[in-house]
Amino acid sequence: QVRVVESGGGLVQAGGSLRLSCAASGRTFSSYATGWFRQAPGKEREFVAVVGWSDSSTAYADSVKGRFTIGRDNAKNTVYLQMNSLKPEDTAVYYCAARIKFSDYTDPTEYGYWGQGTQVTVSS
Repeated sequence: QVRVVESGGGLVQAGGSLRLSCAASGRTFSSYATGWFRQAPGKEREFVAVVGWSDSSTAYADSVKGRFTIGRDNAKNTVYLQMNSLKPEDTAVYYCAARIKFSDYTDPTEYGYWGQGTQVTVSS
């Protein structure tokens, strides 16, 4: 079993930066591709970014491309999301999860071992 805990969220002004962390315990997290998703109030959970198990492959939603960077440190069983040039529309609860199915990496139903999420609020 894998237990995942997200951290690093907070309140930041537009244009600012935050670094989210996704720490895993239990079964080796490094064997899973890992994704970040976000969910704003009244909206569906949406894909943000994904990193392969070896950190050699990444993919991003168009809305965050060029501003967010995903990476991982398998020695620490941790995945990161560096968020720069934040916008008010980035406000959401951010979740990370391990990819357990392999059809569409943007589909949250392909992921398991979800954490409880961390709130990111960007003020204008």
